[in-house]
Amino acid sequence: MKVFKFGGASVKDAAGVRNVAEVLKRHALDDVVIVVSAMGKTTNALEAITWEWLDGRPVAREVDALERTHQAVLRAVAPEDEAARTLLAERFQGLRAILDHAPSNGIDLHYDQVVSFGELWSSAIVHAHLNSAGIASTWWDARTVVRTDARHRSARVDWDASAEGAAGMLANVGGAPLRVVTQGFIGGAEDGSTTTLGREGSDFSAAILAYLLDAESVTIWKDVAGMFNADPNRFRDTRLLERISYREAIELSYFGASVIHPRTLQPLQKKNIPLYVRSFIDADAPGSTITAATDRDSLMPSFIVKPLQLLISITPRDLSFIVEENLSGIFKLFAERNVRIELMQNSAVAFSVAVDDSPRARQLIEELRDEYEVRHNEGCELITVRHYDEATLDKLLAGKEQLIEQRSRTTARFVVK
Repeated sequence: MKVFKFGGASVKDAAGVRNVAEVLKRHALDDVVIVVSAMGKTTNALEAITWEWLDGRPVAREVDALERTHQAVLRAVAPEDEAARTLLAERFQGLRAILDHAPSNGIDLHYDQVVSFGELWSSAIVHAHLNSAGIASTWWDARTVVRTDARHRSARVDWDASAEGAAGMLANVGGAPLRVVTQGFIGGAEDGSTTTLGREGSDFSAAILAYLLDAESVTIWKDVAGMFNADPNRFRDTRLLERISYREAIELSYFGASVIHPRTLQPLQKKNIPLYVRSFIDADAPGSTITAATDRDSLMPSFIVKPLQLLISITPRDLSFIVEENLSGIFKLFAERNVRIELMQNSAVAFSVAVDDSPRARQLIEELRDEYEVRHNEGCELITVRHYDEATLDKLLAGKEQLIEQRSRTTARFVVK
């Protein structure tokens, strides 16, 4: 059993959907579970529809536009499949039925019900094309397999219930080799509601299913050739990380590398399931391999640059010490406002953090000023370098003002202007 995950960029249009079939033809003898994200920027469009609907604004035109786009792709990749077109139309009607009613106070619940349609639509189109291309497949509703709690927008997996769901679904699938098409990002709560695993959660979905099915491997098919030691769109002379460990990949993801969702590696590590990051544009390219082996982690520096950071410095008005009592209240505010701390540093009378610049962060600054002296720098960058050397640091920091510097044996981090 292999698990293949195709992201939004890889199924953004008819050519991308056809390419899924071409990839599977290279694995003609393997059992494969295909995890599909929403097409292109569909999730962003559905988020916008959600907020407009919650604000009481009309959204019919936006929904109609999405339906035209999806139906056009379906006609291109499965022109004879009338049943699929009918099913896709019914799923769009399901979204309209939700949007025809006035929303209640459950904003996160509403978000999940609306945004989850993207994966339902895309997986239906991929399923129809595979069958049209002579690759017999079964469509799974991920909500009946990936069982979660009811914490909407960032649901937690119920592993025992999910194991039962996966075993039950697998027992009802026939055919050899096995081909299953399902959705990333979404799950189902015990009360029957749809949940989501957090933005970019389709990678995590692939890892969950691999864990539940004892898969041989997971492959994430992307529009890049693998994991690089820096963003190739921003830096010249980047190098492919051909082999790294789970731990190194988790560290890079935590610090902001966007290729893999941070939670993806944990279930794979527990069962020692390798993860491959490959290019759907060039399926022959070697890509990156992530396993338990750590021997190649430190062969080259890797660096992540996060722009648009706020550096916030918090000081008690009476200049009393920043101690556990103060910090617990500050951390509670950050957690309640859902503002993630990217870096922190404290002195005797000041506590400084770097966070993404956002309306939530700006509002939090004003709330903190009720009890503390608060200053902030905007327009900052957060630079993280794993396995650093001085030549790399000199190149990255040239011409920049350093506001904070932190170093450990393996990682150097800087907030700069």
